[in-house]
Amino acid sequence: MKSIFSIVALASLLALTSCASSDDDSGSVLATGTIGGNITANTTFARGNYTLEGGLRVKNGATVTFESGSTITAKAADGVDFVLVENGGKLVVNGTASEPVVFTEVSKTAGSWGGIIMFGDAPIKAVGGNTTSVSEDGNALSYGGTNTTHNGGILRYVRVEYAGKKISDGTSEMNGFSFYAVGSGTILENLVSYKGADDGFEFYGGTVSAKNLISYGNSDDSFDWQDGWQGTDNSNWFAYQTGVGNYGMEIESSNNNNDFYPMISNISLIRANGTQTETAGSVEYDAIQFKKHGNGVFTNLKITGYTVTGATAVRIQDANIATQVSGGKIKILQANIASGITNHAAAGTVTYTFPSGNFTTSTTSIGATLVSGNWSVVDGSNLLSGL
Repeated sequence: MKSIFSIVALASLLALTSCASSDDDSGSVLATGTIGGNITANTTFARGNYTLEGGLRVKNGATVTFESGSTITAKAADGVDFVLVENGGKLVVNGTASEPVVFTEVSKTAGSWGGIIMFGDAPIKAVGGNTTSVSEDGNALSYGGTNTTHNGGILRYVRVEYAGKKISDGTSEMNGFSFYAVGSGTILENLVSYKGADDGFEFYGGTVSAKNLISYGNSDDSFDWQDGWQGTDNSNWFAYQTGVGNYGMEIESSNNNNDFYPMISNISLIRANGTQTETAGSVEYDAIQFKKHGNGVFTNLKITGYTVTGATAVRIQDANIATQVSGGKIKILQANIASGITNHAAAGTVTYTFPSGNFTTSTTSIGATLVSGNWSVVDGSNLLSGL
């Protein structure tokens, strides 16, 4: 991919100089510029409107900062656009509830660009038990290591729209947010993945945790993880599936038996009437699917709308998951499951039994609790209105 670092530098200069001018609304003129290419030195983009041309790569040793209230717009016509943080680089996006940072695409078409991708060297357990692997985003970058506290930066009040690009090789794909072996030193708070063509959020191993997430209208899974993700301080996850969508949560551990126990509290999974699966005839319509030794502890859930014939709140997909269940490695606690939805079921002839107290229901659990603001409003519509 061509490097346009000189354009990036110019955009940074414009951003820094325009901040001093006055404007009727914000006290500063919005910076503008075209950004992309490799960034090898610390770079700050002041509050502004930027055009993303191709991939923007934050290289090892560099920190890229976007100030609150900024909008970064990709264009599908110029190739594969994405924002990628390599291991050792940092992305600092400190938006606020009233002035989020928005990454979008000009045509407002799902799957138009690659979203935000972050790499680290936190532990993973990939297929075959490997402690490193190669990304599936078309960049073929290595991820995984031993650095549990890897720090990829701060993403706070960030919205990614219309991402989830499918790469032309037919096998690679991107999500709204992709976290490859990202460590616990990274801060992920108040993030929105809106109407992408793949998963809203996907974790590929790592130890990072995330709070206050909205996955809205994404065509594949709202939340997905593999490779032994170990985040334990997660809360307030909200998935709203509408139009097209598969699982609310797809949970696996790349066929590695493990004791990782990711933990999430306060989860709302809602499927709107008439939502179809991504592929016609698919049975990927459950609220939560466990497969390939996936596990974890999930507390205070609210699950509604998964009433299509054959769907269930929790799917035990294979014999390895039955082992996780019987071993006490999957706990679903205080689940408020709407009338008409089966609590849990197995695929095919798989048999399983939850130990006493490991699957409990509650009619008073309210799921995710999130506070509205500009960060949760798209084109005048409040994404939290369905909570």
